[in-house]
Amino acid sequence: MSAEFISVSFPNASNDLNPILDAPVDPHYLERYSRALDDYGFNYTLIPYSSSSFDPFTIGATVLAHTKNIKIIVALRPNTVYPTVAAKSLATLDQLSGGRVVVHFIAGGSDDEQAREGDFLNKEERYERQEEYIRILRQAWTSEEPFDFDGKYYQFKQFRSAVRPTNGLIPISVGGSSDAAYRIGGSLGDIFGLWGEPLAETKQQIERIYAEAAKAGRTDRPRIWVTFRPIVAETDELAWEKAHRVLDRLKDNREKGLHRAPPSAPRPANVGSQRLLDIAARGDVHDRALWYPTVTATNASGATTALVGSPRTIADSILDYIDLGADLISIRGYDNFNDAVDYGRYILPLVREGIREREEAKKKAAA
Repeated sequence: MSAEFISVSFPNASNDLNPILDAPVDPHYLERYSRALDDYGFNYTLIPYSSSSFDPFTIGATVLAHTKNIKIIVALRPNTVYPTVAAKSLATLDQLSGGRVVVHFIAGGSDDEQAREGDFLNKEERYERQEEYIRILRQAWTSEEPFDFDGKYYQFKQFRSAVRPTNGLIPISVGGSSDAAYRIGGSLGDIFGLWGEPLAETKQQIERIYAEAAKAGRTDRPRIWVTFRPIVAETDELAWEKAHRVLDRLKDNREKGLHRAPPSAPRPANVGSQRLLDIAARGDVHDRALWYPTVTATNASGATTALVGSPRTIADSILDYIDLGADLISIRGYDNFNDAVDYGRYILPLVREGIREREEAKKKAAA
């Protein structure tokens, strides 16, 4: 049993509680934040992407330059960079960092968001294109000879890259909750990303991903990545008081137009957000401490499910998912820097201690 931790990198002090409209890059903040993640033992940090955001390759390179151990996960939409160019860009970062690069594919859950950068394919076509893209990257990283590609979305002749990843390949992450996502991620992904759903629903999704991997003839399976937004305080009671203050601020910011989902936004088109809203309609709290009002307050805009409680409660909740089969746990807060420090101080050590205890118990049982 093992698990690694993922955070998210932010280029400035803007956050969900105190949003700063169109805030520029703050190099000092990004450096301080990156070093804190490295110092507190996070294994990865996601470099997110949207049509209006900063370039993830540049932000990722900056994070790598200021850290020693943490790996970056570059979020990549296939419509934004031609695959042969991306193969070289990712491999260049990987060489510069000594093998600290992962790429996470975003097929695109919103037609409107995709259209902002000239992408008018439908959802099924976007996943088909993503499949071609992944196959091209892997061939570009491993082919000794020039090769042709004649797909539906990409065609080229005699491409060869002299820029190879440090360890031969760069891990590829895929996410989503649609049939196409399960199929592509199960068959081709090294990592499959899920949003924080209750244990029963998460188990069903993991089984679906594993089934798709087996159907594709794989002898291995994707590692499972699950994402939460913990709200932590010294005791459970204080954490719930804090959670309601966070919720009030999220609602207030959305009413003021300071959230990416305005009050008039329709129900999201992507399956993952729809699943979160459907679960939220069943109740506020699930399992130990999985809290869903943050989902409805933000119209399920991305990873929005919270874990609420003391460090012990949150660590135990995370261990439940690790017991279920999660290999990678993404935790990011609402007050980005301060929450990351709290997680590193109080939650990561407890989870790692819990994993060690489980391993020791297994060894004793097997003796």
